Amino acid sequence: MEQKKPAFLVLLPNSPSQQMQTKPITKYTTLLSLYLAQSIPMSFFSTVMPVIMRTENFSLTSIGLIQLIKLPWIIKFLWAPLVDKTATDLKQYKNWILFSELFYALVIFSIAFLNIETHFTTIIVFMLIAFTASATQDIATDAFAILILKEKERGFGNSMQSAGTFLGTLTGSGVLLIIYHYFGWSFLLGGLALFVLLALIPLYFYKTKEHSKPKAAKVITMKDIYFFFTQEGIGKRLILLVFFYSGIIGILTMIKPWLVDLGFNIKEIGLISGIYGAAAGALMAFAAGFIIKSIGKKNALRLVAFLGVVSGIYFVWLSSFVPNLTQLLPAILLLWGTYGMASVIIYTISMDIVRDGREGTDFTIQIAITHLSSLLIAVGSGKVAQSIGYSGLFKIELLMAILVLIFASFLYKPSLKNQ
Repeated sequence: MEQKKPAFLVLLPNSPSQQMQTKPITKYTTLLSLYLAQSIPMSFFSTVMPVIMRTENFSLTSIGLIQLIKLPWIIKFLWAPLVDKTATDLKQYKNWILFSELFYALVIFSIAFLNIETHFTTIIVFMLIAFTASATQDIATDAFAILILKEKERGFGNSMQSAGTFLGTLTGSGVLLIIYHYFGWSFLLGGLALFVLLALIPLYFYKTKEHSKPKAAKVITMKDIYFFFTQEGIGKRLILLVFFYSGIIGILTMIKPWLVDLGFNIKEIGLISGIYGAAAGALMAFAAGFIIKSIGKKNALRLVAFLGVVSGIYFVWLSSFVPNLTQLLPAILLLWGTYGMASVIIYTISMDIVRDGREGTDFTIQIAITHLSSLLIAVGSGKVAQSIGYSGLFKIELLMAILVLIFASFLYKPSLKNQ
């Protein structure tokens, strides 16, 4: 007689019970390594460039525009249906991840042979190509995570995702910035490529060969992107995704140029923001999984929004005089910690409204919305700071944070069916 499937298997149609017995720690460590693999090089490129540009007297507007190298992460939803369509089981999602990361490592290694001063435009083009490969890996990784995590594991699973990102930021914008200071461009880029390859080892040994298809067949087209936006009750969720980060992203974008203008050198900035700040983000990302489990998703949203307001108040105060390191450090730790928690809660609630067989597409659409809004704010923050100063920028960010606190609870519902 066939053994009856446990009730939780309805989360993964037709998946064998053996996979669900995979130890959570194995899932978490695999996801952590994958997000580290994509985030460390990305953080290095998006962080080192603004610091170098500022030390070379580039304008704040130009520094804001460098954020456009993240464009592939904004438009990755356009090829997310292709990934979902061709990945009919976990093994094929795994293959997408492996091949994308191998190409990612190859491009990074190629950049190591280019001179940052004489081949700046070529490096930007190569960075765009690398970010495209990394964005593809992210689509497959997010779908992979949704399928292997039980619903009760998603808070902690997304803690691994966000913590991996912030640990990557810590390494990419902190440790690697210091290494760059001492050893230079070529040595560092070669090491980055090697690290990407090493980070794939846990996934390589993750067993997926006995997984069956999530669905009997997948008929996925570009129309599935449109259909996501036609779901009943989707409007409030989209507004929440667009504005949730709006009170902190502008400050995060301009912290390093601000520190340069305050007289800090590259090594000091790497320590203050790249290491201490990113470590705070990683720590609070780890803690967010426990916080969500303890107080629930809606209260966690409220808590993050409140911390965003407190951060804004702190930076408005700091911008009214010339602060010292003792005054700056708590504000930076608070801001990064808030961002770490915010990332976990957004990832977790986004997993709640994905459609069966379209996990990569639906999750990618939601996160792409947050990336797009953050990119616009990041680009605009440079223009605002150039026009009205850092203090004016921080005041606008505080206002946005207050609006998020007021409306976040109203905009959030656990799932679309409850809208």
